[in-house]
Amino acid sequence: MAKKDLHYTRNIGIMAHIDAGKTTTSERILFYTGLTHKIGETHDGSATMDWMAQEQERGITITSAATTTWWKYGDSKYKINLIDTPGHVDFTVEVERSLRILDGAVATFCAVGGVEPQSETVWRQADKYNVPRIGYVNKMDRSGANFYDVVRQIHEVLGANPCPIQIPIGSEEKFKGIIDLIRMKALYWHDETMGAEYEVDEIPAEFQGEAEEWRDKMLETLAGLDDALMEKYFDDPSTITEEEIHAALRKGTCSMVINPIVLGSSFKNKGVQPLLDAICAYLPSPLDTPHVDGTDPDDSEKQLTRKPDDDEPLCALAFKIATDPYVGRLCYFRVYSGHLDAGSYVYNPRSGKKERISRIFQMHSNKQNPVDVIGAGDIGAGVGFKDIRTGDTLCDEKAPIVLESMDFPTPVIGIAVEPKSQADIDKLGIGLSKLAEEDPTFTVHTDEQSGQTVISGMGELHLEIIIDRLKREFKVECNQGRPQVAYKEAITKTVDLREVYKKQSGGRGKFADIIVKVGPVDAGFEGGLQFVDEVKGGNVPKEYIPSVQKGFQLAMRNGVLAGFPVDTLKVTLVDGSFHPVDSDQLSFEICAQIAFKNACAKARPVLLEPIMKLEVVTPEESMGDVIGDLNKRRGQVEGMESSRTGARIVKAKVPLSELFGYVTALRTITSGRATSSMEFFNYAEVSTALAKSVVEEAKGHVELL
Repeated sequence: MAKKDLHYTRNIGIMAHIDAGKTTTSERILFYTGLTHKIGETHDGSATMDWMAQEQERGITITSAATTTWWKYGDSKYKINLIDTPGHVDFTVEVERSLRILDGAVATFCAVGGVEPQSETVWRQADKYNVPRIGYVNKMDRSGANFYDVVRQIHEVLGANPCPIQIPIGSEEKFKGIIDLIRMKALYWHDETMGAEYEVDEIPAEFQGEAEEWRDKMLETLAGLDDALMEKYFDDPSTITEEEIHAALRKGTCSMVINPIVLGSSFKNKGVQPLLDAICAYLPSPLDTPHVDGTDPDDSEKQLTRKPDDDEPLCALAFKIATDPYVGRLCYFRVYSGHLDAGSYVYNPRSGKKERISRIFQMHSNKQNPVDVIGAGDIGAGVGFKDIRTGDTLCDEKAPIVLESMDFPTPVIGIAVEPKSQADIDKLGIGLSKLAEEDPTFTVHTDEQSGQTVISGMGELHLEIIIDRLKREFKVECNQGRPQVAYKEAITKTVDLREVYKKQSGGRGKFADIIVKVGPVDAGFEGGLQFVDEVKGGNVPKEYIPSVQKGFQLAMRNGVLAGFPVDTLKVTLVDGSFHPVDSDQLSFEICAQIAFKNACAKARPVLLEPIMKLEVVTPEESMGDVIGDLNKRRGQVEGMESSRTGARIVKAKVPLSELFGYVTALRTITSGRATSSMEFFNYAEVSTALAKSVVEEAKGHVELL
């Protein structure tokens, strides 16, 4: 029974640029599938999936919300596990971890904005996790809507292979309905039933030619996927059946060769039911991924697989931790094989411990519906876990497996916080640790020089939400400093160094002697310490070499310029010597830390700062002011384009340190008519003059470079 059910299960996410209509679409899906009896709206704070107070006030999605609903397609009832993800770049981690466990996604595009910066980001994230997706062009009723231009952008900007299976009947205020290119019928929605009912009619005569042209394009695309279909297409396209078209679309979507494109206006309640049909028809079920790959916890070279079957050993991935005021620490997980029962024990290979899961739930936004079991291919949440982190594998102790974890971007901005009263000190610590547990892109550390608590995140809005949550959820009032940029340090040349650490006391002393070559990492090396051991003849005993490596790793946390971390470093241990009595592991570790400081000081250290990719959409008349302002902010303007609405799109790379308060400044320059979006691009070297002022500020006193 479970196997049969899995054919009718869809684990999907809705992803897009901010304000493309993800949550509005999710709300319609819940309404038309009968899960809710009233349509919630983001603009008035009543959306089911935007349950946080901050989301309702701001009209944006901050945290991904999961729910389960059912939809009848054909003669079968499909179970849809739906995750609504944020569009704002500051909350990109929510998209990342959702895509990691989903089988398919709906990429939503605004019919006016088209492919926007965050559309590209989420598309790349879906590529990274091999998530098949269909495109949904939303907001067809808005002024400036152009379905065909969005399809062109999906092809040109994203490098995708869009295959429209619908075209619009009119656009903007004349948007009346949709032409289904598979059935060659027109669909019209009834406003009086809030779009719950629609009628199928013949295609209007003025759209017949356009419909035939686009149907031919669709069949030509599909013919390239199947030899039998290609034969029929060249002989007589009219002999191709609807079933053959559906089969080819499903095959092409699941293999990520094509992306079916549908359209509608979620806000005006048009086009959502055909979108649900497309989700059931073309996106993969858990069975379309025949197995999930992992490794043996004791041997990372040994590959293991698990099939999506309830009879297989348990294998699940914890993809999100959340704190609920009523049930406590909630762990969201996707079960890949086996089944997870309430009250059972699971094994966590990372910690090597068994944990009991006391209760499990099927989630509906922030509401928990208790269930007894979550089977293979399903998504659920549980309480009772003590030491589970985002990205941990939950498995059967008798058949351990480690699934590939997730990579999260490092925070680029920090602010110092302190409690307003003595009574808030403990509450602040508890609140920050819980929030850091929930969000891998949010970190907390104590500045060694000032003793301040510094919180770091992905952007100003990210930290603003964190402070707001501290106040509301943990009842902590705190003062905050001005934003700080997460600078890094690097060295630019290779130096050879001999470091001898010698300390004599009354008894046994300390002795370590190492000869190292310290420099930049090799091309292609990802990050961290690249350690090479070239010691011959046992001059440095093998048991001391890991201590040298550990010493350099610890020292990399604080660079020589101003104590900022060093991200990458290559250390070659060439030679050394030891004392049979005075040498020990700690001596070599300390010696390595001293060698790091002395070597880096000679290796021309430089300061690195985060650079953001900025896109500004501005009216033509304000473009000169916008570019002048970006130049003042040390920005590099990389291109200017015209949007079809007549506005100009300015693309630039700008240091993060120059972008604090940019949204307010942009509104002032353009009288509130321009919009901007930014995302992290890379780290780049800071000019000597600017580096000097940053170093002086960080150290609190003048220090020449």
